[in-house]
Amino acid sequence: MSDFSPDVIVVGAGLAGMTAAHEAVLRGRRVLMLDQEAPQSLGGQAYWSLGGLFMVDSPEQRRLGIKDSAELAWSDWQGSAQFDREEDANPRLWAERFVEFAAGDMRGWLHGLGMRWFPVVGWAERGGAGAGGHGNSVPRFHITWGTGTGVVKPFADLMTRHAADGHLRIAFRHSATQLIVEAGAVKGVSGDILEDSTEARGRSTSRRITGQFEHRAESVILTTGGIGGNHELVRSHWPTDRLGPAPSRMVAGVPDYVDGRMHGIARAAGAGLINEDRMWHYCEGLENWDPIWPNHGIRVLPGPSSMWFDAAGDRMEAPCLPGFDTLGTLKRILSVGEHSWFILTQKIIEKEFALSGSEQNPDLTDGGWREVLQARLGKGATPAVEAFKQKGADFVVADDLDTLVARMNALTPDRPVETDHIRRQIRARDLQLDNMFCKDAQITAIWGARNYKGDKLIRTAKPHAILDRDNGPLIAVRLNVITRKSLGGLHTDPDARVLTPRGETLPGLYAAGEVAGFGGGGYHGYNALEGTFLGGCLFSGRIAGQNA
Repeated sequence: MSDFSPDVIVVGAGLAGMTAAHEAVLRGRRVLMLDQEAPQSLGGQAYWSLGGLFMVDSPEQRRLGIKDSAELAWSDWQGSAQFDREEDANPRLWAERFVEFAAGDMRGWLHGLGMRWFPVVGWAERGGAGAGGHGNSVPRFHITWGTGTGVVKPFADLMTRHAADGHLRIAFRHSATQLIVEAGAVKGVSGDILEDSTEARGRSTSRRITGQFEHRAESVILTTGGIGGNHELVRSHWPTDRLGPAPSRMVAGVPDYVDGRMHGIARAAGAGLINEDRMWHYCEGLENWDPIWPNHGIRVLPGPSSMWFDAAGDRMEAPCLPGFDTLGTLKRILSVGEHSWFILTQKIIEKEFALSGSEQNPDLTDGGWREVLQARLGKGATPAVEAFKQKGADFVVADDLDTLVARMNALTPDRPVETDHIRRQIRARDLQLDNMFCKDAQITAIWGARNYKGDKLIRTAKPHAILDRDNGPLIAVRLNVITRKSLGGLHTDPDARVLTPRGETLPGLYAAGEVAGFGGGGYHGYNALEGTFLGGCLFSGRIAGQNA
């Protein structure tokens, strides 16, 4: 690569890295992009996502009668983030600017790149603890046509174009092991060249070293992701005081290359990291019956109707309801055990169950309106959900409650639940359905959800008695904790420049995406509002590329 002298080195070829590279090229910069994986993994984690983006006051929202604004979104963000640390000053600035972006230029910019969105806006993280607390007041989760592949494709195409024009070089199978620091400034990157790999995207690849590299540039941008694939590192940062003890067993929501190695490499070069104890893991993880990466987990995206029980068989109280408060529910689950249960009916699973990820939603990923209507409004659950129901290790199906509970206990013999205890709780819930009003918070939430056109159309089943055989069969789903995102990381200023532990600029080094807590070292604060992970990669990558 002696014939190519870069101005900027981008470490990491995921969404944030591609966005940063594109913006740098637009400024006339020559960019070298390094990634330890092979060409087939261009796009990183974003490829596997559902493609949801947090946008505010969009045409899609307005067509559904949703009244949103930057003011309301910023109120929701602050109530969720709960910024309370001195080092939250830069994350807060990043958050405020991101909300302005989500309510302003974001949609137009992405639309100009070719992205389009499913017209029904999703309502994720609904909160439930008060107007000033955590949660989205209105639906804001815009699913991109093509899901994660549809988000990645425009930027992957741009990388191909920039490479053909001579403005970009991509060095795959280049694993960075050190930042070159001279006179207190970052001057480049060195590391190992790994043997070529033909493994499919997401699968584990060889780490056999075939050579070394060293490249220098005026600026280095780190976009290497988080720590979710490294469960040892997750546990070392686990906030036991806030969430309870880390589970001894978790499933992995990201490939194993999401190992957090760059955090330590950057720290050794003088970078400061903040908010490493803030993280985002889901409660509704399933063992993937057809895994791609080690310990591969898939998250259930539930509607509001499944009854949620802890490991002891106690129904969880509001706001620990499906889709309302992720970390609040995680803490509640871990106060009793390490797993929890959904109990539902066939009618609920057909209407409300979805699975996260591009590969679990082929209708949205590869299809069009006909495929979506057949999968979402036709008879039965989606094919992906039905496959998990039939083959997944976490699913139990029975025609009656006695058999269902017996099979649940066979699955978790160390934490059996009592049939009569479960029956009493379900019966009490079912008795609340005789009127359009009730005292059960979950039933009230279901009726509220059905007031939203999008939920009533494709997301929320009509309330019905779970113990009524006409609504069966009964289904129980064992839910595992699934690792996903780091909410802290490299501390950056508003221009994406990495700061030292003393808060001073580390010359030559920039960071974007999850390695920087999606901006500033943790722009989510303690809680995410969903759609803000991909959005944060795009936003912070754009700023890094405009400044490096």
